[in-house]
Amino acid sequence: MKSICLYFQVHQPFRLRTYRFFDIGENSLYYDEFQNRSIVRRVAAKCYLPANQLLLDLIKKHKNNFKVSFSISGTVLDQFGMYAPEVIESFRALANTGSVEFLAETYAHSLASLRSQEEFTRQVNLHREKIDELFGMKPTAFRNTELIYSDAISNMVSQMGFDVMLTEGAKHVLGWKSPNYLYQSAVSGKLKVLLRNFQLSDDIAFRFSNKGWSEWPMTAEKFTGWLNALDPNHQVVNLFMDYETIGEHQWADTGIFAFMKDLPGAIMKRTKFSFSTPSELAATLLPLSEIHVPYPISWADAERDLTAWIGNDLQDDAFDSLYTIEQKMKNCTDQQLLNDWNYLQTSDHFYYMCTKWFSDGEVHKYFNPYPSPYEAYINYMNVLSDFMIRVDKACPTDSPVVVLGNTP
Repeated sequence: MKSICLYFQVHQPFRLRTYRFFDIGENSLYYDEFQNRSIVRRVAAKCYLPANQLLLDLIKKHKNNFKVSFSISGTVLDQFGMYAPEVIESFRALANTGSVEFLAETYAHSLASLRSQEEFTRQVNLHREKIDELFGMKPTAFRNTELIYSDAISNMVSQMGFDVMLTEGAKHVLGWKSPNYLYQSAVSGKLKVLLRNFQLSDDIAFRFSNKGWSEWPMTAEKFTGWLNALDPNHQVVNLFMDYETIGEHQWADTGIFAFMKDLPGAIMKRTKFSFSTPSELAATLLPLSEIHVPYPISWADAERDLTAWIGNDLQDDAFDSLYTIEQKMKNCTDQQLLNDWNYLQTSDHFYYMCTKWFSDGEVHKYFNPYPSPYEAYINYMNVLSDFMIRVDKACPTDSPVVVLGNTP
């Protein structure tokens, strides 16, 4: 039986307030509580709550033959607890069906896997504990921030005991191979790898409401026709996307809810595909071959690389500066400092500093709350400077943390 693996990323960062140079050392309130509350409440009303109810109804309707998987960042779980606890309850209802798998990831939705195995492991373990605490599940599948993957990262993930990891089916990695098979890490044969079918995933996530798209309007019948046109030897089609696709990125009036309501039944009725979770696929399928990824890939932009977050001078300076205090944070016991350490690592802060104005530049501008990447950098570095002062006071050493010099 061929499988559909339907997976959603759920994430919101703790957005920073406007933090000026003169606030450094005087005010340690970093987060825009009004904006964070407003956004979480808005997306909960437009996406999380109605989409969770839709999936719950589908699971009941199809008698657990419909299955779905989530990775929910620690930062958004914390915000649910603060601003929208009913969302957590709705995810618990999904967990109780037995048809939903919750994946592990970095608690802070961070780029720690690119810098520090120890910090990466700490965050993953923290996230695993949170998922177990909230939903009574111990994750066996892993999804790194923004599907970032490399041979080195797969080795770290394997060492943490995971069975399977999700990543992008990047063309420059696959070559002539198809993403519609199970693979295994080239450096750790124990770790299975599922690759996103970006064509079919993006048809839903990005092109669904585009009236200029040659395939508009999208229907469940049309989508199942594309599935039936695939090579009959293909094992699995991995549909990975942001959960906010349903109701937030694609508004309700585009028909996205009706499409998602019709899709599982159409797939079960008109194709030979069934629905499976990542851990089920890792346990039942044999890998086609190894996948070798010497340089990190992601699911972002046309390049499928890391340049959405690191690569320009602003991003690199901010990223390098942040991790200069990693050693001090290992001995920190102040919970507020530890929370800030997590939240300041969130990848979104570096995404806002991206200077790509070609390829996917419009996407970056759409999701950027700052007038320019430079202003995103200055604001972040001002916050980081104050944070470093606090860390230096709480964890004094012979080599104090240097406060970063920024202009007002």
